[in-house]
Amino acid sequence: MTTSHDADPAAGEQDEPAVTSDLPGSGLPGTPSAPPAQQGKLGRNLLAAIAVGVSMGAVILASLLVQRQAFVIVLAAAAAVGTWELAGAFRRSNQKIKIPLPVLLVGGQAMVWLAWPFGLRGSAIAFAVTVLVSLLWRMGRPDGPGNGADGFVRDVGAGVFTAAYVPFFVSFAVLLVIPEDGVGRVLTFMICVVASDVGGYAAGVLAGRHPMAPRISPKKSWEGFGGSLVAGGVAGALSVYLLLDGRWWLGAILGGVLVVTATLGDLTESMIKRDLGIKDMGTLLPGHGGLMDRMDSMLPAAFVSWALLSAFVPV
Repeated sequence: MTTSHDADPAAGEQDEPAVTSDLPGSGLPGTPSAPPAQQGKLGRNLLAAIAVGVSMGAVILASLLVQRQAFVIVLAAAAAVGTWELAGAFRRSNQKIKIPLPVLLVGGQAMVWLAWPFGLRGSAIAFAVTVLVSLLWRMGRPDGPGNGADGFVRDVGAGVFTAAYVPFFVSFAVLLVIPEDGVGRVLTFMICVVASDVGGYAAGVLAGRHPMAPRISPKKSWEGFGGSLVAGGVAGALSVYLLLDGRWWLGAILGGVLVVTATLGDLTESMIKRDLGIKDMGTLLPGHGGLMDRMDSMLPAAFVSWALLSAFVPV
């Protein structure tokens, strides 16, 4: 999961502190400045990042343990915030992309909430209806540029992408929690992704030397990816065996596939931000950027977790 200031989990290089700024109160120009507190070579406000991460984890864990339906409320809120942030990112870009935000907010909630009683069919129907209404909305948009058709494909494409990337992927997390052992399935999914994040970040900072995708995410290294694979595989093996009474080696496969999926999610969001010319999706979370800067790896991983756990540990 990427964080603000492009401090990717598999970071292999760090931001260098400025050397020409004045120290407060020193009166000496050109004095080397100290790096920001708790940021330094790690490239982020570490205390803020940890506090936000722990708080988010506590909210998710509490919702799962109190009542599974409460977890759906958390997911619905995350889908709404993520959709809002992505719409804002499109609007702030130099392309000035306008997506039908009201349609996507309503349709996104339908995708999330219909997944509980109707399963994948409910989410898929809600997604299809959202796409159709988005087409109609853009056709009748009164502020359309030029003759109204200018940018039609661009705006509709961005809207369909948003509907699929945020609320539709979120609905698979709902599908994970529906079975009787749903709490264990969700915890397995989240433990694997978090382990991938932590293992990749630690290995990248300590040993990262070879960039994985320098044109997309310069700080992501192959060493960090290796750390993610080890941590994710171990987490998957233990989680599937202990939480779901499944075979440990299937859990290791799950963990490895989720590491690859999470990494692709990171790179995808990096590509989106580069294309739009922005640094963060938002400013909601101190030390992290926006909520979408934390959800980037979890969104596709939710679908992969549901698909693989359905096969590896049938309900």
